[in-house]
Amino acid sequence: MIPRSLEPKLKQLSQKLPIIALVGPRQSGKTTLAKNCFNKYHYVTMEDARTKEFALNDPPYFLESHLDKPGLIIDEIQEVPSLFSALQVQADTINKPGFFVITGSQNFLMNQAISQTLAGRVALCTLMPLSVQELIQTDTLSEKSHTIDSLMFTGMYPRIYDKQIDPLDWYPTYIRTYIERDVRQIRNITDLSTFQRFIGLCAGRIGQLLNYNSLADECDIATTTVKSWLSILEASYIIFLLQPHHKNFNKRLVKSPKLFFYDTGVACSVLGIESKEQLQNHYIRGNLFESFVISELNKYRYNKGLLPRTYFWRDKAGHEIDCLIEHKTKLVPVEVKSGSVLNPRSFDNLKYWNTLAQQEAGKSFLAYAGHENQTRSFGSVVSWRSLDSIYEE
Repeated sequence: MIPRSLEPKLKQLSQKLPIIALVGPRQSGKTTLAKNCFNKYHYVTMEDARTKEFALNDPPYFLESHLDKPGLIIDEIQEVPSLFSALQVQADTINKPGFFVITGSQNFLMNQAISQTLAGRVALCTLMPLSVQELIQTDTLSEKSHTIDSLMFTGMYPRIYDKQIDPLDWYPTYIRTYIERDVRQIRNITDLSTFQRFIGLCAGRIGQLLNYNSLADECDIATTTVKSWLSILEASYIIFLLQPHHKNFNKRLVKSPKLFFYDTGVACSVLGIESKEQLQNHYIRGNLFESFVISELNKYRYNKGLLPRTYFWRDKAGHEIDCLIEHKTKLVPVEVKSGSVLNPRSFDNLKYWNTLAQQEAGKSFLAYAGHENQTRSFGSVVSWRSLDSIYEE
């Protein structure tokens, strides 16, 4: 098992609140992390038919029957929504910090249940696929064997690395299972082929401003359906929408969000990219690299038990900062360049934004596909292997 950066935070929170909720995409490693972090706890999964039937028919007694254990891990709890109310009662009754650990793969269902029944009793943490730093710390990511293109093509799901699985074998099954199981659980979608085509259209727009009408026209569905289906992809951690930063510095700003995929391996599979060599020359490589970088910046926050505070900034004249981070008391601008060699014009947008923002600006960064970190007059050039340093400086 590759050690996960979120584990210390989980252990800390388990000393304070009765319920630990671990959410994230399927196959991100939630079950493995929960079992490893709380290795003396009893484990049950709601994907087991007999266990699920027991929990559905008598939620209170299902929980009571496990109170003699050191603790209880309930996997994929969203399969039995009635358990949330029973958990509320038991958490208040037994008064044992960290006794219940629950996991789920659907953010929408989990958050809805938690906000309605478990508020004030639960610590909610998100486990994303592996981060670059998690791979580096275990010597899984060597400079010789892993280029940025091979990493974007392979993606970051733990099973691929643990079992040495070819991405071409793993992702199509993952995507098909996701569509056939999770999508139907969140929304009653009957036309799954159109939904799969919709995912492909989203992948083709990675890193672009979201245009609901364009998506609706190309997929031949209503705009309201586009918004509903995007919410499904967000709720199941396939995509995220990067919102524009609200502060305008007296300039007219773009108001639409930008669309990104949490994992570039998923996006490559959906786009039909079948090798790192094909990716190297693909028209969308730069957008995939931007998605990769912003996803890594978000993972840093998630692994600290925090929500991301990332945005982008673009005015009507075309000036843009790919990522703005609200960090401590400053706005930290991060420009993203997919090349491994930089030229003087690579820094133009950062210089423009720093002049405009003045005292609002923190230290500036340019994240790129090279390996060397550099200090420049405007700030820092940071390799894709060192993105955590943006938060740590």
